[in-house]
Amino acid sequence: MTQEDSFISHLVELRTRLLRAIVAVLGFFVVLCIYPGASAIYDILAQPMLNSLPEGTRMIATGVITPFMVPIKVTLLASFVLALPIVLYQAWAFVAPGLYQHEQRLALPLILSSTLLFIAGMTFCYFVVFRTVFHFIAGFAPQSITPAPDIEAYVSFVLTMFVAFGITFEVPVAVVLLVKSGAVSVEKLRAARGYVIVGAFVIAAVVTPPDVVSQFMLAVPLCLLFEVGLIISSRLKSTKPSAGEVIE
Repeated sequence: MTQEDSFISHLVELRTRLLRAIVAVLGFFVVLCIYPGASAIYDILAQPMLNSLPEGTRMIATGVITPFMVPIKVTLLASFVLALPIVLYQAWAFVAPGLYQHEQRLALPLILSSTLLFIAGMTFCYFVVFRTVFHFIAGFAPQSITPAPDIEAYVSFVLTMFVAFGITFEVPVAVVLLVKSGAVSVEKLRAARGYVIVGAFVIAAVVTPPDVVSQFMLAVPLCLLFEVGLIISSRLKSTKPSAGEVIE
């Protein structure tokens, strides 16, 4: 096989994997639109904000098609989360042929842990962060103002926070991969702990709203999860692959 044929075959494989991931997401999207329905999913997502608003206050939609598009966006996010194991598997299956056998054996643990950690980050954000931040902000609202958040701005904020916390909870997986791949040692990561803490608060300041509470609630878990990744990495035995383990 020539180099050009090999490149084309990799492109075909990549297209196949992408199509399978997209079909999985769309499949969950269709199911969720049928039951429980996009509107019901959005109502669940809006509950933390509604709980912090004065009694009888509702959110508003300023755009003409906003009441239709916003629930659709939320349902797409829910579909992606449900299809995340399939998406991660397709990504792993694409790169697996070029990995060692002992690296391929990490596939299932990595897919499961990445999925569970991402969902755990979103769950923590929904039940803890939103509840705390929205009540904190509502406590500063003047009595002369009646809050009426726009649903499009609310969903944009929520999606940003979900992604931020979902990625943050992936830190242990990233640390383990860095150590297992030999890119960096546990000792070097421990020596860089101070930089990680500063970087965590910088990232939190950029991603979260300009209030101390939400920044603190993102930066602290990031630092703690970094430590968890160091503990797991230090307990894992480093295995050096032999030449015969390479998958052609």
